[in-house]
Parts: sequence; structure tokens; C-alpha cells
Amino acid sequence: MDLGLKDRVVIVTGPSKGLGPAISLAFAKEGCRLVLASRDLDAIEAIAMKAEGLGTQVLPVRCDVTVPTETDRMAERAVQQFGRIDALVNVASDTGPIGDATWNTSPEEFEHTMQVNLLGCFNTMRAVLPRMIARRYGKIINVGGSYGMRGRAGRMAYSASKWGLRGVTKSAALEAGPHNINVNFVAPGMVDDERFRKKWVPEAMTQFGYDEHQAEAHHAQEYALRRISTDLDVANACLFLASDMSRQITGVDLPVDGGWAAL
Repeated sequence: MDLGLKDRVVIVTGPSKGLGPAISLAFAKEGCRLVLASRDLDAIEAIAMKAEGLGTQVLPVRCDVTVPTETDRMAERAVQQFGRIDALVNVASDTGPIGDATWNTSPEEFEHTMQVNLLGCFNTMRAVLPRMIARRYGKIINVGGSYGMRGRAGRMAYSASKWGLRGVTKSAALEAGPHNINVNFVAPGMVDDERFRKKWVPEAMTQFGYDEHQAEAHHAQEYALRRISTDLDVANACLFLASDMSRQITGVDLPVDGGWAAL
């Protein structure tokens, strides 16, 4: 199916880590022109080259999403280069402390997680929305997490930041809707990525005496579909929400987790 995304101008934050590469390249394959925003330009060089190899135009921009002046400059550069901003995909995220109870989480750890995951998205949205409003068109996709829908012991700071991002998304959707702008929230669950392979699978192998296949199956049992999501599953959800196929969808939480958060 042709999603009609060719030549759309899409900003992706956090394009070099986690889900960022898969999401960036998925948009590149659709023919989108990309603004790749990261604190470390060297880290996104490989992704930028792959995207350009797919025949699209790429503008790498150094941007710390926690700094409003930098997100403003990112939006300005996008318009200077491509003339407009059609979509913003907020992928940049911090995992926060893992395994620490609330009382063992330091104020500094909590604040840093909130700064990146919540304030960062606010800053980028604040920078692009006036430009989208002026054109009466725009799509914003905030990539959260299913722990922001059900919570998770040992992930309090991350969960809190993603719950907060849901509120930001829904409020912004109500405000931006009259201007023909859609704002939505994608919530990945466990993703079969490097962290899954190097952390979660070995931990299950050690704890339960599993082999690798059994460890994978152990995690998959938590999900209705009995399988772990891939980064492409999440990328496809972002493509759909960035397209006009989703014209009547705004303010939603879209779990991409094989049936965990919503069941």
C-alpha cells in the first residue's frame, strides 16, 4: 500500500539508538526527506548515509532536546532546508534506572529521565507546532512505552515520564486538532533488539536455567500473540500515524506490544 509519504519532511529525534535507526530508515524507504536530530552528529553519520543511499535527502542537525534554544534552531533549519515540516517523530529517550525501587532512585536520576523523555518532547513540539499551524497541517508521533500504560516495578522514573508524555500528547491533540494537526502516542513493548538479546535473554537463562530459545519463549508468554515485537513493527506504526491514512486518528495510545498493555 502506498502511504503517500513521498517527499514529506519528517523530523526524527534520537535517530542513532534503540528504535531510532529502524524508524528513520522506514521513513527514508517511503521517500521522505529527513531531519535527523541528535546531540552527537558523529553517531548519526551511519544512519544518514544509509538513508541517502535509499535516494532521499537528509539534514543532520545537532540538537539536545532538553534545550529549548536548540529545538527552536532545529525547527528553523528544517524549514530553511526543506520549506516546511510535515511530521515530527519523537524517539529520543532515556531508559532511566533499571531495577531500582522508588526509594533507591536518586532525585538526579529521576530528573534526568523526565528531562529527556518529557521535557524533550515538549520542547520539540513547542518548536514545530507554530510552523504546522501556519500551514494547517502536521503529524506528531511521540514514541513512549507500554510501561507508561501499565507501570512496571523497578522502572518508576521511566514509567512516570511515559505516563506524563501520554498526557502531553492528549492535551496537545485537543489543542492542535482545530488546526488539522494529529498528535498520537506509540507505545512499544519489549522489542527484539540488542538490549533484549544481551540483557533480558541472558538474565532468563541464568535465572531459570533456560537455553536461549527457552528464554525467548519465556518472555513471549507475557504477550497475547506469543511473540516479541521487532523495531520494524514500531516503525510501521509510526509510518501509519504520519500518513493521511490516519487522518481521523488523534490523541490515541497505540500499543505495539503483541497484546500486553491493553489486555
